[in-house]
Amino acid sequence: MLALTRKKGEALILNQNIEVTILDIRGDQVKIGVCAPKEVPVYRKEVYLQIQKENEAAANAENLDVLKTVL
Repeated sequence: MLALTRKKGEALILNQNIEVTILDIRGDQVKIGVCAPKEVPVYRKEVYLQIQKENEAAANAENLDVLKTVL
C-alpha cells in the first residue's frame, strides 16, 4: 500500500486517467472527488464488497438451478 499525505485541494493521478482530489477535511472525515472515464466503475469499498457477495450468491443459485434440471 502506498500512503500519501495530501492537503485540501491537492490531488493524485492513477493510471494516467484517474484523478483523486481532496475536497474537504473536517475532523476525522475527508471528502474526496474522483474524476475517471465513464467506463471505469468507481465504488465505495463496502458497496463493492456487497456487489461481489450478491454476484457470488446469484452464481451459486444459477448453478443449483442448472443441476436440478439435469438430475
